[in-house]
Amino acid sequence: MNAFYEHHKSSIEFGYRCFDRILLNGLIQPFQQPERVLGFFNTYRDGKRVIRRTLTEIADQFHHWVINRSERWGAPIVEAPEQERRDEFVLQYLQKTDADHVAVILKAREPARILVAIGGEQNQRPHLELKQRWVNQYNFYLNDQHWGPMFVRMCPYFPFSARVCLNQHHWLALRMQQQGIAFRQCKNAFLQCSDPQRLQQLADSLTAQDLLRCGQKWLTAFTPFFTSQERRQASCQHRLFFSQVELLLPSSPPRNDDRLAVNTGSSFPRSSFATT
Repeated sequence: MNAFYEHHKSSIEFGYRCFDRILLNGLIQPFQQPERVLGFFNTYRDGKRVIRRTLTEIADQFHHWVINRSERWGAPIVEAPEQERRDEFVLQYLQKTDADHVAVILKAREPARILVAIGGEQNQRPHLELKQRWVNQYNFYLNDQHWGPMFVRMCPYFPFSARVCLNQHHWLALRMQQQGIAFRQCKNAFLQCSDPQRLQQLADSLTAQDLLRCGQKWLTAFTPFFTSQERRQASCQHRLFFSQVELLLPSSPPRNDDRLAVNTGSSFPRSSFATT
């Protein structure tokens, strides 16, 4: 029996379980094989040689695109803070951002898997390999119509690895607002709710398609290098994989169907797991 629950059960009005932060890694699977990169350029880019200069030009194009879009969207490019938490730093921008708009772009040097050309500057037939490198990446913090505050991290270097961060609490808050359910949210928890049963029903209704629709929408928007034809014919779109998922569970004793229940002694323990 959970000691915290036993001690405070007279003060606990309701419990619920849902996902909290959901981290998804995105990659364009065909381009995880260098030979398929060559095939793409031969078929769709008039046989352009994939040399060191080619890869540098692609990254430069992405940098220029981000600067252009930043000005058009009115979303500043800001160096990521070193001391302050990023999710707290961006609140000042997100609070005044309309739905489906980018609020701010954080630039940070972070590790990414990129394609590199092994050989000298003049080598016209370099050996291509995927390597882990520390490079400048762009974190697009935005206010999604269905998911609320979220971010998408894009690597400007081919083949454009990405990360999508969602939070089901924000998703649930928007659902309850639409249905007229009164609630009080404190960061990543609902402290009050006029219809806890409906809250749990909404939490359980989340599907993989909800994640995919959101992720694909923004990853397509933030990968201007590919044409719509290339996306359709050459599968130039990101596939999403779970990197980390945080599960929020009530502190009350688990029912038989609560297979992922954990007991840490806190009122809302979190459990994280990763998939490869």
